[in-house]
Amino acid sequence: MPTYVYKFVETGETVEIFQDFSEDSLTEAKHPVDGTMRPVKKVFLPVGITFKGGGFYKTDSGKSGSTPAPSSSGDSSSSAAAPAPAPSPSPSSSSSD
Repeated sequence: MPTYVYKFVETGETVEIFQDFSEDSLTEAKHPVDGTMRPVKKVFLPVGITFKGGGFYKTDSGKSGSTPAPSSSGDSSSSAAAPAPAPSPSPSSSSSD
């Protein structure tokens, strides 16, 4: 059963109340000190959730032509760079008989 936070309108104090999802929000609650019914308002708190990594934003998906950044280890032989093109044959080296 979820816990909801309600704030007493007159005093500003807050209280946590267990309620079912199907139950309506409270308009009055019993004050914990004197036991009288007092008007309350539901307090909405931010949810503590964190998404890590890529793909959680519209701009993260579908990046075409992007390559991963090279590693910072300094080893250039393991990088995923494209191989250098083969040298073209020079016209003077071809033999025509």
